[in-house]
Amino acid sequence: MPKLPDLEGLAIFAKVVELRSFAGAAADLQLSKATVSKAVTRLEQRLGTRLLNRTSRRLALTDAGKQLTERAAHILQEGEAAESDVLATSATPRGLVRLAAPMSFGLRWIAPVLPEFLAAYPEVSVDLHLSDASVDIIGEGFDMAVRIAAMPDSSLVARRLCAMDRFVVAAPGYLKKHGRPTHPLHIADHVCLTYAYLATADTWHFKNARGEDAAVRPNGRYRVNNGDAMVPALLAGVGIAVLPEFILGDALADGRVVKILTDWTVPSGGLHLVTPPGGPKPARITVLSDFLAKHLTRASWRTLK
Repeated sequence: MPKLPDLEGLAIFAKVVELRSFAGAAADLQLSKATVSKAVTRLEQRLGTRLLNRTSRRLALTDAGKQLTERAAHILQEGEAAESDVLATSATPRGLVRLAAPMSFGLRWIAPVLPEFLAAYPEVSVDLHLSDASVDIIGEGFDMAVRIAAMPDSSLVARRLCAMDRFVVAAPGYLKKHGRPTHPLHIADHVCLTYAYLATADTWHFKNARGEDAAVRPNGRYRVNNGDAMVPALLAGVGIAVLPEFILGDALADGRVVKILTDWTVPSGGLHLVTPPGGPKPARITVLSDFLAKHLTRASWRTLK
């Protein structure tokens, strides 16, 4: 006998017994009458005994059929209940969402709006993991991640929310003391503040409207693994930095830092919601994704130019 039981055959048998009819079971299960009959015959052959005595007008359980009926009905009920529970969970926002996000962005833009989400969906829980290090979504068991990057090709499903610009900036005091670079290659002669998780191997890449490219390895004595940790040194005039617009915000608006090398751009990418591959997502994932998309695509940092 095969190791796995014929669960389909047992469920169909239970339905035939419940309705006392092959035709009735076929209609209820949305199967053909022939499929129902073959399933019961297959089960009888597997068990080596007749379960039902069939006539043109009625069905009668054999002793073996009577012995099997209660357990087969239990299998059918458990299967239906299991499917119903999963369908209810998938259709109704309920359960835990593990969400990963960059530290600074998560503190500024995600954590402040999550109370509203939790109030709107009282059966959903959120486990928010903040780190500038890129997490392994699948390997570490996350349901969703917020990423600020140019997304590489991968099996992950990425939903782009908006562009996220980065700017080369310095404090006016630094530029007054050390001069303003007019070409990316001049960066090599300046003090720079650097970011540990830079995706381009400690190299700043530039491009201008004429299609020219430039790359430079910045020099400096201060390296951080979080963008906000760079800001005090930037404001104090310690060096030049490349930072995203959502961090620069007020400092750009009130002139405490200014953009430099404005004829050149650095790779900016975008803001993405990333989920593992697979079929339809549970409702708790869908509603959180839609909620974050609604709030983050209209966030105030996007007014900066």
